[in-house]
Amino acid sequence: QDCFVCGESGATITCRELGCDRSFHLPCAAEGGCVTQFFGLYRSFCWEHRPEQAVEVAPKDTTCLICLDPVGARSSYSTMVCPACKQAWFHRGCIQNQALHAGYFCFCCPRCQNEYRFLMEMLTMGIRIPRR
Repeated sequence: QDCFVCGESGATITCRELGCDRSFHLPCAAEGGCVTQFFGLYRSFCWEHRPEQAVEVAPKDTTCLICLDPVGARSSYSTMVCPACKQAWFHRGCIQNQALHAGYFCFCCPRCQNEYRFLMEMLTMGIRIPRR
């Protein structure tokens, strides 16, 4: 099958939404705004059917707690928020790097230190957290 992101053949990952026939390569997933959940059934979703965070609008001049660069004024594929305190905003790439360094047992919100809700939300949103 052809990848809907790059157009090349050999795409083996298909969106898990019923009726959606979009396929993509795993390396193309991030570029195409796709979400792959690295737990349970290892489901993947295209940009149209990916899970979204249920959050309000971010306050003005919000910065990423990890890199201290500005984040957008709303949740998006590249901007995320802690589900527990709803005040910790960060870039997807920044929180992914933190997850890779912290591992499953030390990964928590950089602001409120919530572990369980934060971890479950990040897994659902496609953040890969290694068990080490």
